Amino acid sequence: MEEKEGLNKEEPMQKGYHRKLLRLSEISLWLDNYDDIFSDFDPRPISQRALSDDFLREAKKASRENVSGAIDLTLLIPTNERNPHQEEVIKRRLKQHLNKHFNLLSKEKKWTVKKGLLFTLFGILLMFIATYIIVEYEEKGLLFNFLIVLIEPGGWFLFWEGLDMMLFEQKKINPELEFYKKASKGEISFSSY
Repeated sequence: MEEKEGLNKEEPMQKGYHRKLLRLSEISLWLDNYDDIFSDFDPRPISQRALSDDFLREAKKASRENVSGAIDLTLLIPTNERNPHQEEVIKRRLKQHLNKHFNLLSKEKKWTVKKGLLFTLFGILLMFIATYIIVEYEEKGLLFNFLIVLIEPGGWFLFWEGLDMMLFEQKKINPELEFYKKASKGEISFSSY
């Protein structure tokens, strides 16, 4: 009898915990109509229209507190403004946008790391060349001394710039990449208010 009572006490806690996690994974945004999602300056149809910067900024801001692996986006529209056909088109357009930007930012992050690695390696190569010139041609004259003056700072610059790209520049992309990653995995739904 006591074991059952203990299980019953834990069960509501588990349900409450799951509800809390679900709430954390959901972003709800109030909209006056569907046009709030899209740019006012883009005359194309909804299936091709650019998303509003304000809409994206608010979604990103709301997602910063999200701790789960996906963001479920709920768009709240007045009941008299709802149109199920348009909502399906908008869901596809949003998913398309989120996936596209997730892929673009993923490629940008990889390219930043790769470019940083190339800069670092090329910097090390220049420093090695400068060291070789110093050792082999120490007293050969003005030209070799000029090469050292030219190559050595260039090597150091490329080395440190490459490390900066690999360690810090790519991290600047992370918040936006994280938003698009979570949002592209999540569900998009509409609800009335």
